[in-house]
Amino acid sequence: MIYLYNGKKVYYRFANGQSHFPIILLHGWGCDGTIFDSIIKLLPRKSFLIVDLSPFGKSDKNIEDWNIFTYVGMLMSLCEHLHIEKCDILGHSFGGRIAIIFSAVKRSLVHSCILVDSAGMKPRRNLKIRLKILKYKINRKLGKNVENFGSSDYKSLSPGMKKTFNSIVNTYLEDYAKIMAVKTLIVWGDKDEDTPLYMAKRLNKLIKNSSLRVISDAGHFSFLDRPLEFARIVNEFWEV
Repeated sequence: MIYLYNGKKVYYRFANGQSHFPIILLHGWGCDGTIFDSIIKLLPRKSFLIVDLSPFGKSDKNIEDWNIFTYVGMLMSLCEHLHIEKCDILGHSFGGRIAIIFSAVKRSLVHSCILVDSAGMKPRRNLKIRLKILKYKINRKLGKNVENFGSSDYKSLSPGMKKTFNSIVNTYLEDYAKIMAVKTLIVWGDKDEDTPLYMAKRLNKLIKNSSLRVISDAGHFSFLDRPLEFARIVNEFWEV
């Protein structure tokens, strides 16, 4: 289904039946809601609300003026539109950023939160990375071409979307994690190279009512690398 938020189309769907107390699934950057399909099949008794986060999936692509707080506002508005009274929320990677802020500021709405290989913590930057950033800044200041700098995700974006992307990845969420009061489960792959395990430990320390589960031999997509173990872990958390 389509919901209009500030003139932008946001695609959402329910799985395993519509509910006023769903589990909201928020995917990572470059993905869409279908990435959770295999997990949904393993949890047939749960009602899920899956949202395609723009500019991905079936949602609008032109969101060049958005930032991370726009996504949070969109989710708040969608929940009000759907008359959601309470929810559990699960965010992977980029979706975890939204889940952290949403859980911190909408405590009355969020029953529990699961952060899966979540982004949002300020990264440690070793010498190699610091030198690369310095080289980028020098080249930009000198007016040289800087298109070859950045990740593949970044390089594939339009100039306007690069501004949005930069805003998102440079918004650090430690202060929001500190004020989260909802019961939170942090699930991480021990071989995650995109959001390394030290970020999970930092979240665990910052979020008062949180626990950490590390999945062995899993990377940044731990829920896809070890789906049966992941489904068991989150189901146990929701059943408590």
